[in-house]
Formats: sequence, C-alpha cells, structure tokens
Amino acid sequence: QVQLMESGGGLVQAGGSLRLSCIASERSLYLIRMGWYRQAPGKERELVADINSGGGTNYADSMKGRATISRNGAENQIYLQMNNLEPEDTGVYSCHFVASFPGRSYQYQYWGPGTQVTVSS
Repeated sequence: QVQLMESGGGLVQAGGSLRLSCIASERSLYLIRMGWYRQAPGKERELVADINSGGGTNYADSMKGRATISRNGAENQIYLQMNNLEPEDTGVYSCHFVASFPGRSYQYQYWGPGTQVTVSS
C-alpha cells in the first residue's frame, strides 16, 4: 500500500519560513498531480499549491508570492517552501498525490497524515 509521509512542520514566528517535504513509499508511481492542502481549526481543508507532471503550478491566492511548490520526480517527493508566514497560515498541512502505475490507466489518490504548522504572532 502506498503511503505518503510529510515532514518539516513546526512552530515559527510570523515572518518566518518553513520548508515542508512529502515523499511516497512507492517509487514506481507515475505522478500526475501533487499538492499541498491545509486545514485550520474550524475550517474546511483548502488547497495551498499543486504541481502537475509537466511542472505547471497553481497557488491559492493567499499564498502567491509567499510559497513555492517543487518536486523531485526521481524520488517521488515534493516540497513546499513557505516564506513570510502569517498566523493565518496555521493549520495541518497534508500532501496529496494523484498517481497511476506503469501500464495502468486507473488513477489513485493518496493522502499523507499531515504535519502541523503553527505561526505565532
């Protein structure tokens, strides 16, 4: 069973930076789209940023100019660099992969367990 694992969360002061990482346990995956989502207390989960297999990226309006999503295709790993963090960025950040296996057209979705990001004012 494919598992995703995030790392890099923590406590940071407003204005600080964090770099999140997410790696898949299975290297044979063909990654179609990969993204980071976050859920703040009492709020619905929302997209932070995603990247497709061609390298195209998409960012939430609130993160444009402050976040960069990137990938290491060889390692099936993605990163999220966040700068100038604000208390409103606090939440549980989870990675999400849409992927298939070589020779198969069916697309699977995988979620990581999440990593806590807390930004203090």
